[in-house]
Amino acid sequence: MSLSRRITGVACVAAMAVSLSACGGSGKKKTPSPTSTASVTTPAPSSSSATPPAPAVKAINPFTGLAANAHKVVAVKIDDTGNGRPQVNVDKADIVYIEEVEGGLTRLLAVYNTVLPTVEAVRSTRAADPEILAQYGPIAYVASGGSHNPLAVLDRSNLRTSINDRGGPGFQRDGSRPAPYNLRANLATIAAKLKGATAKNIGLTFSPTIPNRPFGTGTSLRTQVGGTPVQFNWNSRTHRYVRLIGGVVQHTAAGTTIATPNVIVQFCKVTVYNKDRDVLGNPNMYTHTVGTGKVMVYRDGKRISGTWSRPDAKAGTTLKDRNGKAIPLAPGGAWVVLVATNAPLH
Repeated sequence: MSLSRRITGVACVAAMAVSLSACGGSGKKKTPSPTSTASVTTPAPSSSSATPPAPAVKAINPFTGLAANAHKVVAVKIDDTGNGRPQVNVDKADIVYIEEVEGGLTRLLAVYNTVLPTVEAVRSTRAADPEILAQYGPIAYVASGGSHNPLAVLDRSNLRTSINDRGGPGFQRDGSRPAPYNLRANLATIAAKLKGATAKNIGLTFSPTIPNRPFGTGTSLRTQVGGTPVQFNWNSRTHRYVRLIGGVVQHTAAGTTIATPNVIVQFCKVTVYNKDRDVLGNPNMYTHTVGTGKVMVYRDGKRISGTWSRPDAKAGTTLKDRNGKAIPLAPGGAWVVLVATNAPLH
């Protein structure tokens, strides 16, 4: 055999050996085990490298700066004379307005949302009420009745009304008091019937602390709405301003002290409203809450001066300090004292 054929034969034998070695000793194709799969599993990221979920944004009640709720908003006209005191559950209101009516007297316009209790003593509407409340939207409004003109003004507004004289729901008389100072209104019942609006922004801001702004001492305030003195004193223990009348601390019918974390003294134009007069012929007074004017905010025993502004009836009322920055209220609601532009304030 020639040398070239011998080399070729050796090469062929070597190639066959390699082929048999790759296929296994039996000469059959080996099936790969499940663990030999070529797919790659990406390991889950460790807890230390995972992006934490964004914290849930807590809804805030625009009337109090506290937790929001799904309740309807109900405003009630409440008596503010000795005959109507002690009032029932006026301390449960989120915002209370003190406004002048006729003969130098005052009445309260209380706005409820956090809780909807039974209140007393409910009194008649006034022509300025729809203007004050327009910023809240189509909320429920409760009154005992009213003269022809104020009722006509009310009917032209967007308020959902429950009027006792018109057979509105939720009213009853308190047999322990004389009329007309004994009318009660169940606000939860009225809210369910009228299906008014829920709470919305009315321009107020809240903060648990006072920003670094100029302020003065505000441990007490004395002013006058019409011919009625208005007084609040700061209680450092409860962190609230307590209402006093004639130097006497005011309480509800349940014995609760009437107090608030914020008092807003809002200086407004007040004009004679001859379209509505009482039985003695005294004209009603109309407080104009659209426009701008001076404001004094009392919170945390401090006094912050500035201006209020409300460009139109549907807009909210903003409070700004002398530097044009928003004046934040302490969380928990407020009493708004609507005084004439020339009213004293001490």
